[in-house]
Amino acid sequence: MQERSSVADLVTVLRRELDRYSPGGKLPSSRALVDRFRVSPVTVSRALAQLAAEGLVVTRPGAGAFRARPRPSAAPAGDTSWQEVALSADGAADLVPRSVDASGVLVSLAAPPSGVVEFNGGYLHPSLQPERAMAAALARAGRRPGAWGRPPMEGLPELREWFARGIGGAITAAEVLITAGGQSALATALRALAPPGAPVLVESPTYPGMLAIARAAGLRPVPVPVDADGVRPALLADAFRATGARVFVCQPLFQNPTGAVLAPERRGEVLRIARAAGAFVVEDDFVRRLVHEDAGPLPAPLAADDPDGVVVHVCSLTKATSPSFRVSALAAHGPVLERLRAIQIVDTFFVPRPLQEAALELVGSPAWPRHLRAVSAELKARRDAMTSALRLKLPEISLPHVPSGGYHLWPRLPEGAGGTSQAFGSGGESALTSAALRAGVAITPGRPYFSAEPPAAHFRLSFAAVANVGEIAEGVRRLRTACQEVWGG
Repeated sequence: MQERSSVADLVTVLRRELDRYSPGGKLPSSRALVDRFRVSPVTVSRALAQLAAEGLVVTRPGAGAFRARPRPSAAPAGDTSWQEVALSADGAADLVPRSVDASGVLVSLAAPPSGVVEFNGGYLHPSLQPERAMAAALARAGRRPGAWGRPPMEGLPELREWFARGIGGAITAAEVLITAGGQSALATALRALAPPGAPVLVESPTYPGMLAIARAAGLRPVPVPVDADGVRPALLADAFRATGARVFVCQPLFQNPTGAVLAPERRGEVLRIARAAGAFVVEDDFVRRLVHEDAGPLPAPLAADDPDGVVVHVCSLTKATSPSFRVSALAAHGPVLERLRAIQIVDTFFVPRPLQEAALELVGSPAWPRHLRAVSAELKARRDAMTSALRLKLPEISLPHVPSGGYHLWPRLPEGAGGTSQAFGSGGESALTSAALRAGVAITPGRPYFSAEPPAAHFRLSFAAVANVGEIAEGVRRLRTACQEVWGG
């Protein structure tokens, strides 16, 4: 972290001093910069590389760095208004929409402004990421023989075997495909299993990114309510009968956003209902590696109890590592595997081999179990801190379920809080989200998690993307200020 800060500081200074040199003028040597600023040669090299990427400096091997010559003035802007016609012509007849609404996904991907507490993040804070272990794994991977060659289309056999062992049951390495992140795997699965225009059953509420994938593929998400024990089997059976759907997408473990775990007595029932409907279950096992320290033994993936090929399983390393470490697995039994494989090859060819090699190095190192233990303890501490702060500072907000895994809570807004109708419903969510941002904390409104009308107003609070428990306490204090603005009092 200190090295990164030194690079940024040196870039700022050098950028400010460039006016001392005429275009084409030579900058001081790297050695002179090292001596003057008392930084490492690596810091100087990275700073010059950044300035070169910005077009401010030109580096010449053996000669040094020079101030870049001014760029020619930009050409006049063209007229792109014709694109409105081209992009919308006959759009009403398209089975697969040409425009995609990514707003529900961007809420958790976009970084908030500086100084804002990030309760809307979907990934581990950099302090929780195994940065040193990933860097070491990537360095070792780059030195492996053939590391920069073309990998097998399905993925490296050793990595497929590692994922297969983690899934368990009868899944073998031959039934695993390596994919570029869970989002990509889900997109492949939905395209393989349902034609455009078809219904797809989804948990309600559910992950907005999955709803975006379904709609982008021209599918019609149909909600099936969940409770504290996961999806409700009777309503799932009703939905299959009413729609004729052939796909159900679920997160049986620490469901996003509710945190629910599918109850033991419901697991077999969900598989039986899907099998009777001639349908697939897409199991998004996205946070198995983000279990909290007090969780106890975890249930196996649904895929481990499925000999008949009902389940198409998705799991990923991304949530437990870094948003840029996009390595995941897609597993399935039977003929559907070839369709999944064909779609993946057409869409992406394969996951870059250096990243797969780095994943193997990481999960095979002693640093990997140490990292998982540390994250498990830290997530429990953060969950407890956020839960306590909410109950102390915002007792009006209901916390019906506190999960023992994952990275967020799913509070329910009070009905009629402050005596105003605006305090609940989608309008209340929007008002609270805006007020929270003004108060310096970013939260995620609940409406994008529902494919139909929500039964109540919620919002999602992440405790993984903040720096520490102190920031959680400050964020809840700011959230209290926002609630007082919206509700009064």
